[in-house]
Amino acid sequence: MSSAKAGFFDGIADKWDGWDDLEALARKFAAGLEEFGVAPDETILDVGCGTGNLTKALLERLGPKGRVVAVDISPRMIEVAKAKVRDERVSWHVVDATRLPMDPRSFDRVVCYSVWPHFDDAAATATELARVLRPSGNLHVWHLISRAKVNEIHASAAPAVHMDVLKPAEEVASLLACFGFKVTRTVDCDTHYIVSATKTER
Repeated sequence: MSSAKAGFFDGIADKWDGWDDLEALARKFAAGLEEFGVAPDETILDVGCGTGNLTKALLERLGPKGRVVAVDISPRMIEVAKAKVRDERVSWHVVDATRLPMDPRSFDRVVCYSVWPHFDDAAATATELARVLRPSGNLHVWHLISRAKVNEIHASAAPAVHMDVLKPAEEVASLLACFGFKVTRTVDCDTHYIVSATKTER
């Protein structure tokens, strides 16, 4: 991602949590993670963790042996998240999703919540996520609003994200299939968006 994009998210980090009903969001996260079948002892990569709201929900789902690695391109987003989520089971990293400082096959699951359209190179991102996922590990591209709403928000935002478009779920699914994933579920409706996939044995 570009430095302009990182700067954009730095600039809104302190406002971010005020734009949502965090209690309602937590309930939606809990329901979604239940549907995904997140197990207590998983090691999970939270890509584009922002201010840590999904990270917090993941930690609440996981047991003592579970771990979350939370990454974002925005240093300020990470600072806000670290101040809010104090748990030894999470580690925080300011990194680009195409250059993750993690070993191959490190994760049982990767969640990209509200971040996929911001990736400047979706193919390179998919390649990197496949690298760090274990065989049979799961990837979720997830939004809790419709694709149309996502694109409307970005179209009216600052130039750094103005052209960040969330493509139809079937297009994202087709892309993932080219990089070692078997797509298991797509939802592209008026209330939410999901592309779930499993890394094939390679």
